[in-house]
Amino acid sequence: MDALDDKVLESTLAESLADLVPDEKTVSEDEFVEVVGGALEAVGGTLLFKMCVQNEGEGQHVAAASVGDGGNRQFLLLTLPTGGGALKVETISRSSNPVAGIAAAYAGLMDAFKTAA
Repeated sequence: MDALDDKVLESTLAESLADLVPDEKTVSEDEFVEVVGGALEAVGGTLLFKMCVQNEGEGQHVAAASVGDGGNRQFLLLTLPTGGGALKVETISRSSNPVAGIAAAYAGLMDAFKTAA
């Protein structure tokens, strides 16, 4: 898989998710995982981890994912307010979310575990 342009990757995922996300209701962790899982499957991505955090006073579901492999691997951050709304998809390199810094480090740690195993 060729490395995708950050903006193209973000917009492609965001478009594919637009119809899947409930707008006006509280979103459970299970619903978030289902939406993110479907989106990642569509682009051959892998979920690295998920969590629920408070960011600027708002609860949000956050998932980190990777797309591609080797030198073409890119990391994504997908966020969704727990109160419903739009799913935001960003590449880690463009994200200002505090969780973004954890994602690449987590992936590197998982790579080290695979090598050691």
